[in-house]
Amino acid sequence: MTRMRAISQRVYGGPEVLEIVEYDRPVPGPGEVLVRVRAAGVNPADWKIRAGLVRRFGDPPLTLGLDLCGVVETVGERTTRFAPGDVVYGCSFPPRGAYAEYVAAPTDALAAVPLGVDPVRAAALPVAALTAWQPLVNVAAVTAGQRVLIHAAAGGVGHLAVQIAKARGAYVIGTAQKGKHGFLRGLGADELIDYTTVDFAAVARDIDVVLDPISDDYGPRSLDTLRPGGLLIDVRGTGPDRGVVREQAQARGLRFVEFGFTPSGVDLESIAKLVERGRLRAAIDRVLPLRDAAKAHELSETNRVRGKIVLVP
Repeated sequence: MTRMRAISQRVYGGPEVLEIVEYDRPVPGPGEVLVRVRAAGVNPADWKIRAGLVRRFGDPPLTLGLDLCGVVETVGERTTRFAPGDVVYGCSFPPRGAYAEYVAAPTDALAAVPLGVDPVRAAALPVAALTAWQPLVNVAAVTAGQRVLIHAAAGGVGHLAVQIAKARGAYVIGTAQKGKHGFLRGLGADELIDYTTVDFAAVARDIDVVLDPISDDYGPRSLDTLRPGGLLIDVRGTGPDRGVVREQAQARGLRFVEFGFTPSGVDLESIAKLVERGRLRAAIDRVLPLRDAAKAHELSETNRVRGKIVLVP
């Protein structure tokens, strides 16, 4: 069997536990395709898994990487959605994730790459775009004229959420450091709040939907910005007791949802159409070779990345 290289970890820990390893190229099972990875996106979930903060994928050894773009090499049994040579983007999962030269991925978590989009920008989209799209479209059903507040608006999820909400006709307010305001205005944000100098809860009012990728105390404070019946969506889920936030919301006639993205080729197809119409693009903070995955994690953990980091095998 042909061998391949990947970035893996044998123990939980800091970025230094990531190492280059070699193992057999995977064989796609039923409903899967073998993808030759051309680019892999980096998400905060990656370093949380590496550090042992998220353990839903089992214990090490683990190859990380939830985002990918690549070319289908072979297909598994009863797989008809894609054929060898197709260029796809979507999600893969540890213990054999996308920080590798090849990955076996389920077809229902993949879609054809948007026309005209290069592998790096395609690999930056899946997890962040789904984490923005699904709560704004499938949960909140944002419509024209609504006021949407997006926290960490310049981040991986936030900058895509700004564009998705604008594409649906919303008035978009974002929280971000002043140095990132120009970037966000270029994406269509209508109003921006520098959270380092201004309390967003004191100035944002009559909000229909808040998208919160930060959690911590942002959830309770965001309740003050909502109109009656407004909706707070927590897409991170690592803040204070969310049961308390839910109780506070209900007592005030507000709604609160804890949200986790679901891999979906169907939603990725809808996202691709938005990309092809020029209404959505992923900002790339930087591109690094796969061997520099540890450096990518160090940067990601600063929470100061503008857009996405992408690794290239």
